[in-house]
Amino acid sequence: MQDEFRAALCQFPVTGDKQENLARAEEMVARAAEAGAQLVVLPEMFNCPYDTRYFPLFAEQCPEGPTSQALARWARRSGIYLVGGSIPEREGERIYNTSLIYGPDGELLGKHHKVHLFDVDVAGRVRFCESEVISSGSSPTVVGTALATLGVAICYDLRFPELARAMVLRGAEVLVYPAAFSIPTGSAHWHVLLRARAVDNQVFVLAASPARPEGDGYVPYGHSLAVGPWGNVLAEAGVGEELVLAELRREELERVRRELPVLRQRRPGLYRCCP
Repeated sequence: MQDEFRAALCQFPVTGDKQENLARAEEMVARAAEAGAQLVVLPEMFNCPYDTRYFPLFAEQCPEGPTSQALARWARRSGIYLVGGSIPEREGERIYNTSLIYGPDGELLGKHHKVHLFDVDVAGRVRFCESEVISSGSSPTVVGTALATLGVAICYDLRFPELARAMVLRGAEVLVYPAAFSIPTGSAHWHVLLRARAVDNQVFVLAASPARPEGDGYVPYGHSLAVGPWGNVLAEAGVGEELVLAELRREELERVRRELPVLRQRRPGLYRCCP
């Protein structure tokens, strides 16, 4: 991991107009770069309303599609690493919830297909079945960069500590979660889960949410969050449009792992009984 670098989380409302969403994302990425960010993260489904009805309509191929091309262009123009939130990706007959990761030269470094699909029914508050439209991914995603080794997952993936640990055991120093938690689940679990993944694995955790939109439809929790390896909140957004900046320092990660050597004191032989 580089000694120190600045990360930015771009929180903005997502509308039913793809071009409007791309224009707003482009503006936020440019602002982040101007503020000195070297790693920029966009929200889950940043080009498409978070609604299964829209996923097939907005789905595009990667990296040939217009959103993929735009992400590559923004990363290259600003000379940044860009985790492109997520978008609906079409692969043949399947649609995936996909995060694309680009380098400062505009090259695609990796992509993550959301592994755990959000199929929930919170009585009287929210029902959402992503699997009605989306296919699930099948592997952890870890990407090496000149800044740090990134583990990238999407939203509901956050609730599964095994996936986070798998990424860390593959070398991830920063876990990145584009996400769109609902208000009921976010108010109960957003901070707890993000801080827990940081503490469990002694890593930095970055989570970018959409802002709360005006009007009807799915309402995300907001509160994009950057967490340090001690579980300390480095920076947090409110619920509206906001650019969140956080400094990530290697010394902090090394100090936490040195003073509380949890990862070195693991006993994996005892855990193999877990199905």
